[in-house]
Amino acid sequence: MSAKMPEMTYQSNPEIGQPYTRNEMACHDLSIRVRDLNLWYGKSQALKGLNIDLFQKNVTALIGPSGCGKSTFLRCLNRMNDLIPSVRIEGLVEMDGRDVNASKMDEVALRRRVGMVFQKPNPFPKSIYENIAYAPRMHDLVSRKADQDELVEKALRDAGLWNEVKDKLQEPGTSLSGGQQQRLCIARAIAVQPDVILMDEPTSALDPISTATIEDLMDKLKEKFTIVTVTHNMQQAARVADYTAFFHLGEIIEYNDTKVMFSTPAQKKTEDYISGRYG
Repeated sequence: MSAKMPEMTYQSNPEIGQPYTRNEMACHDLSIRVRDLNLWYGKSQALKGLNIDLFQKNVTALIGPSGCGKSTFLRCLNRMNDLIPSVRIEGLVEMDGRDVNASKMDEVALRRRVGMVFQKPNPFPKSIYENIAYAPRMHDLVSRKADQDELVEKALRDAGLWNEVKDKLQEPGTSLSGGQQQRLCIARAIAVQPDVILMDEPTSALDPISTATIEDLMDKLKEKFTIVTVTHNMQQAARVADYTAFFHLGEIIEYNDTKVMFSTPAQKKTEDYISGRYG
């Protein structure tokens, strides 16, 4: 007996921040709400009036040509852009009813809740064990050695790395292969029990086997976490993402169910990009 196809609800003019097509089989509890988000680097505007609702326990892919604002937007979600002196931001980025850009927001606490995995693996210059245990210890999530041991094992298991490193936890994280280092960075991110994991082209520097491993891992991690990932790989977005947002020149042109976007996009610009007419 064939599996039942998910129901789709198409909106020719979706409500602000909502996808054109709603997959009723997906989770739609709100994780992050973005309204009229604008960002400037000095006098140059990089993001223009962005509106999007990101849902819990989904993978949302951000696609578009280089320089269109995908990574800049990703960094708005945990205030990493604050580290750039020339940046000015207007608009709302909201979690649990609180504006993450509010002056009273604790940036350290925010970045614990909204973790980040970068394009190039960047393990700490510490042992594999300390790469995982260090941040939870600093955040007072664990103190006793037994609790640290349990947390390290759980994070490495969740990242699909435990069986490969369990006998060499005191070796440097930098001694691992590129794909293993990236999974170590994912384990490090989830060890502090975040709600959201941001991934900025997490597989672009990896070989095809490591890429497939990370993609499988993303599918498992979304059972516990909200994942927002930037990718230039259209096939990867189609494989891993529940929803996809197409960026162009600092704007969100289309936000849609991934399968629908890659088969019958709602906007001509999206179709042109996906079909390779530019990008």
